[in-house]
Amino acid sequence: MKNKLTWITFATSLLMFSNADAQKKPLQISGVYPHLATFNESWALPGAAKKAGGDGGENGIGAITPWAGQLWMVTYSPHLPKGSSDKLYSIDKDLKVTIHPESIGGTPANRMIHKESNQLITSNYFIDDKGKVRVIPFTVMPGRMTATARHLTDPANMVYFYDMEGMLYETNVHTLAVKKLFHKPVPGWHGKGAYTSQNQLVVANNGEEAVFKLKKEDLEAGDLPKNDEDKGVLASWDGKTWKIIERRQFTDVTGPGGIYGAPDDKSPLWSIGWDKRSVLLKLLDKGQWYTYRMPKAAHTYDHRGGWYTEWPRIREVGNGKMLMDMHGMIYDFPKTFSRSNSAGIVPVNSHLRYIPDFCSWNNQIVISTDETTVLENPMAGRSQSNLWFGKWDDLKTWGGATGWGGPWENDQVKAGIASDPFLIKGFDKKTLHLTHDAAQPVSFTIQIDKSGNNKWIDYKTITVPGKGYEYFIFPAGFDANWVRLKTDKDCTASAFFHFTGKMHVKKDPMFDAIADITDNGAVNANLIRPAGHNKNLQVLNISGDKKQYNEIDEKLQAVANAADSTAQMERILALKKIYTIDEASVIINDKTGTFRIPKTSAAYETFASRDRRETESERFMLNIQGTFYEVGRESGFIAVRPVATHNKRITDFCTWRGLLVLSGTKQNAKPDGHYFANGENGLWYGGIDDLWKLGKPVGEGGVWKNNNVKASTPSLPYLMTGYDRKSVKLTSDVDVNITLEVDFDLSGFNKFKTIRIPAGKTVEYAFPEGFSAHWVRAVADKDCKATVWFTYQ
Repeated sequence: MKNKLTWITFATSLLMFSNADAQKKPLQISGVYPHLATFNESWALPGAAKKAGGDGGENGIGAITPWAGQLWMVTYSPHLPKGSSDKLYSIDKDLKVTIHPESIGGTPANRMIHKESNQLITSNYFIDDKGKVRVIPFTVMPGRMTATARHLTDPANMVYFYDMEGMLYETNVHTLAVKKLFHKPVPGWHGKGAYTSQNQLVVANNGEEAVFKLKKEDLEAGDLPKNDEDKGVLASWDGKTWKIIERRQFTDVTGPGGIYGAPDDKSPLWSIGWDKRSVLLKLLDKGQWYTYRMPKAAHTYDHRGGWYTEWPRIREVGNGKMLMDMHGMIYDFPKTFSRSNSAGIVPVNSHLRYIPDFCSWNNQIVISTDETTVLENPMAGRSQSNLWFGKWDDLKTWGGATGWGGPWENDQVKAGIASDPFLIKGFDKKTLHLTHDAAQPVSFTIQIDKSGNNKWIDYKTITVPGKGYEYFIFPAGFDANWVRLKTDKDCTASAFFHFTGKMHVKKDPMFDAIADITDNGAVNANLIRPAGHNKNLQVLNISGDKKQYNEIDEKLQAVANAADSTAQMERILALKKIYTIDEASVIINDKTGTFRIPKTSAAYETFASRDRRETESERFMLNIQGTFYEVGRESGFIAVRPVATHNKRITDFCTWRGLLVLSGTKQNAKPDGHYFANGENGLWYGGIDDLWKLGKPVGEGGVWKNNNVKASTPSLPYLMTGYDRKSVKLTSDVDVNITLEVDFDLSGFNKFKTIRIPAGKTVEYAFPEGFSAHWVRAVADKDCKATVWFTYQ
């Protein structure tokens, strides 16, 4: 009996301790701790200037590094080489945050661990193994520090600092003495990466928007741009001579040693970048440069100035594994990647987060973001970002590995000369599009490297008619690491892949609190906004006759006695449609053109809701007819990609404190870890990449619905990319041939299939499984009254 009582007492004490411990743990939703959100700390001070740019215009977390028992991070505002109100932070194992008084702000993203002196170097800070911070003032070393690299001749005592305008400094890690080596040695702008390996310092930048006037004679190597593709640079310096490796847009430069530097002078070096065709992966191995290509998952990163790529990286994330993040896709990247062993790169997901950095800390993967900004975004009151914490398997629950790209896009191709290798490993459904301009048929030979050992074998030859188009769908079970192509004639050719990843077929129960479009019950319709005067979420309930204003704090609790900001909310957050709709489909228009996208339910036209809003820095979401889409600020509607079809009654959405917030919950919803309420009114909280879990994109609509059609006049383009099972029904009042044309690379349409339509009949066509292009349109060979209706399931 005594033993039993003792056990009960122990168990009760343990339970009480566990409950108390649980209460101490900070709130976490979808890997995000709201209390860890970062802000520009001067933004809300009395008299502080509220600008769209500069100090406080952006608050990205530029670099995160585990060091001295804590996680260190720096935030940045845009274009501030002489400092800002941004801070140096450290987070302890209990997730308590310290803002360090040595903070000088700026626009930093560099991080390096200097082995010999046992210091973390990030921004202009030098942090020893006890957490003591020293700093080089911007008056001594101004710049937007983007990379720190090991020194070529004195690595034990010196490091290089590389800034976004191209300046190169060397600094003594002990005395912090600084010497400026070069002001602008190579062309290109918007510096990103720098790394030392194989007795070379390699630097990268990714833009061509000049910060100051530049002449060729100002440079140590290279020239001003000669054509539209001369953007950015990858360049090297051996301590004496600068060389241009390639005049394209590049970001990270690193190797197997990561932020510690190359383990020896024979270690391979990698750099990632892009051009109009695809993502680029450069390899320096035994003194030779090699090029590999990979798909883009999004065009939101594309820009002449390189402004929309806040530090794509390759970095270790624990257990010897590395991740690569580039153009909206995360890859499992092997430390062993080299010319003789290029196997092992596998896509993990597509994502919506704008990711400046990532690392492993406390047995978790930690990802930093550049999230809510006020840059051209008046709906946000102040800029803010946060961290995401999770496991490897969590990354696999984001978007499927869907993307596109190729080795050739309207390029002059020489007969018998192989293209760059293109990654094909790990993608689910794979379509290859081929075109050329030669008058005679051209044969394209597909070659594969099955094992990643640079041993190529012929896989298949496809003959494309003169000035024609063909596509090829790789069969299920196809397995190789890399693919490349050759032609049998000189020509201008395109070879472009579309990969469709595995999608979330069913909606995750995490969204159950949000009302379905078919629900008849009462709905919490709220306008929501990150506040500018404090760090709260502003909420205006517009569900009833009387509007009610409230504010939510970091614990997702209502703030008592918040000053009424109803008038401000109504002015800033007015619900205005940016699309039109007709009998056939939804129509969207911007500077890139006019396009059609699918419908889902007529009920969406019966209530007011937000259809466009920036959620991650410099890219926005469309929420139209029950489907979320991602659109880049610069790339526009022509490059739109669908994310998920939710069929929910979502009134408004935003990001705040690193969380995605959705309005449109059921008034009788219950708390479930995502729904948080104050009284009857509640909101849904999660992460931006939870959106994929709403369910795969579906819908229906047409380019014509009983429309009078003129012969040889193409319809508007209709969205195809990102959808799974696709079919079309065609009808006409007269006998007619209707040709379906596809645009696979956003550069023009190609004839896909001509379908004969007997008068008064309906012809159905199912697109081959796995086929994908970005847009489809229809052209009739005679005047008629026709319907062309697409169904995506």
